[in-house]
Amino acid sequence: MAKLLVIGCGGVAQVAIQKCCQNDGLFTELVLASRTKAKCDALKEKLAGKTKTVISTAEVDADNVAALCVLIRDVRPDAVLNLALPYQDLSVMEACLECGVDYIDTANYEPENTDDPAWREIYEKRCKELGFSAYFDYSWQWAYDERFRKAGLTGLLGTGFDPGVTSVFVAYAKKHYFDEIHTIDILDCNGGDHGYPFATNFNPEVNLREVSAPGSYWEDGHWIEIPAMSIHREYDFPQVGRKDMYLLHHEEIEALARNLPEVKRIRFFMTFSQSYLTHMKCLENVGMLSTTPVEFNGQQIVPIQFLKTLLPDPASLGPRTVGKTNIGCIITGVKDGKEKTIYIYNVCDHQECYKELGCQAVAYTTGVPAMIGAAMVLSGQWSKKGVYTTDEFDPDPYMQMLNEYGLPWVVEENPETVA
Repeated sequence: MAKLLVIGCGGVAQVAIQKCCQNDGLFTELVLASRTKAKCDALKEKLAGKTKTVISTAEVDADNVAALCVLIRDVRPDAVLNLALPYQDLSVMEACLECGVDYIDTANYEPENTDDPAWREIYEKRCKELGFSAYFDYSWQWAYDERFRKAGLTGLLGTGFDPGVTSVFVAYAKKHYFDEIHTIDILDCNGGDHGYPFATNFNPEVNLREVSAPGSYWEDGHWIEIPAMSIHREYDFPQVGRKDMYLLHHEEIEALARNLPEVKRIRFFMTFSQSYLTHMKCLENVGMLSTTPVEFNGQQIVPIQFLKTLLPDPASLGPRTVGKTNIGCIITGVKDGKEKTIYIYNVCDHQECYKELGCQAVAYTTGVPAMIGAAMVLSGQWSKKGVYTTDEFDPDPYMQMLNEYGLPWVVEENPETVA
């Protein structure tokens, strides 16, 4: 019996909200808040008569800590699920601290303005000390740990699929299959086809910044950074087939490397078509992926934000996307003195997601774990005080809910590995 405040009402949020309403024995009240209240109102109307969950809506600017605090104090939720943009993570965390409420999100903080001098100074210092230059990292949110502990609050970071489920997969493997883990390869395959020459499956601004950044991986206790898309592999994904995939930097590597110091190597791969890569490279070459404002007809515009307005809305891809996703972890290590390899993964069908919730599988695979993470905190099953990632809790109840709410997983012994 809990009240959850959900910040944001994009594609992922709409999945998470609908899944909360399926779990109405726990989520008895939902407050949906967004800068565009009309989105919240439309979803509330869509869900009318389909759930016992009591739903209300509000308007809020997630960049404004004071406005967030007014809303939180008015609503008095048991927890806040932040499904706004990663740029707004810190403002929502600040508001949760001020108001004494638990915090949950799906992706780690990154700045909207990468030219901000104060942020830039800290960022450049981190690049030198740690050796990777991606704009997103956990340091900004981990810095809240002591304040959350002193306030007696839980901050759960990154409960999407990757990060989120992938880290729970690793924790589950460590608990049930290994005495010691040596290597982790996280594989994210989207075998879906939406029919457009070029589109992104989640927020274009966040997606393109992530993909165009230099790749990096963890090996023998340190980061190794490589040029973007310079390490390519092929893999035969169950139920999807053989696909090209490329090594990227990804945030769960940072958390897993910190929390599992025995791991010798952690890598993250994502599949891309050649058409996607060609379009992205062309856009990058002409400056359309830049976050630095430029003057156009007397106005300041950010190129990547302008590009976002020209691309298909990811939320519109559901009815036209066919195929499946396969996301999982290939893990090697030792059990009872013997070497062991397993592959834990989920396969999700785009059209089945559309039939159930009116979305494509990328939104579904992120939104379902967002609900599960909130359920873990609100039910008290994950209740440590401080700021944590999903691999730092008991994985079993989370894994059980994945099966119950549409993301069943498979454990395959002795799979094909990645060179």
